[in-house]
Amino acid sequence: MKKILEISNIKKYYHTEKEEIFALKDISFSVNEGDFLSIVGPSGCGKSTILSILAGMEKESDGFISLYNGYKIAYMLQNDSLLPFRTVFENCCIGLEIQGNLTDEAKEYVSSLLDTYGLHDFKDLYPSSLSGGMKQRVALIRTLAVKPDILLLDEAMSALDYQSRLTIGEDIYHILKQEGKTAIMVTHDIGEAISMSDKVLVFSKRPAVVKKIYSIQLEKKRSPILNRSDSKFSYYFDQIWRDLNGEL
Repeated sequence: MKKILEISNIKKYYHTEKEEIFALKDISFSVNEGDFLSIVGPSGCGKSTILSILAGMEKESDGFISLYNGYKIAYMLQNDSLLPFRTVFENCCIGLEIQGNLTDEAKEYVSSLLDTYGLHDFKDLYPSSLSGGMKQRVALIRTLAVKPDILLLDEAMSALDYQSRLTIGEDIYHILKQEGKTAIMVTHDIGEAISMSDKVLVFSKRPAVVKKIYSIQLEKKRSPILNRSDSKFSYYFDQIWRDLNGEL
């Protein structure tokens, strides 16, 4: 697999009037093309901070990031952040408008995504007409519309109830695989990370380091829901749970 992103010795600290606060102490990992990588760790350990740095929303204090061959990164935020006064189609075009790339060809691509992923009949409706899961699909299509190579997903399903979370996780997984995208997802849900990912990174408490990296080798890689019944699922769950709780 071709390496497309490398994060090396990233540190992040904040200065206050009283002290210097370290969020990230030493974060290093690489991402191959087509990878689905998840990051888990204690609350407040800096999981979202590393995504913000990768997206260019924050600047690292030290270390470096290598993004190969002009690959593009897009960020799917924790909330769907759909504008209530814009239709589904118009919401999907926001990123293209900001980039100045809202061409007829780009509009056709957005329409094709809406058709492919079951939202064609809703494209002229407003977000208030959609379920929570449908809003997340719209948010994903909005992110895909700018044709990124790497998607950053920050707790993208955390606002959904458990059943919707499983269903939308399934949707997001299959959409990203079908579109051939690479993904880095932050989640607090161990099962979600194992069932969707090729690799799971476990962050320590703040200041974060990469405590362990698991290459997820299930007997049959099928889909996130079916992967939960794999005989190796409980093994990975137990190991990651122990890592997060400081057990040997």
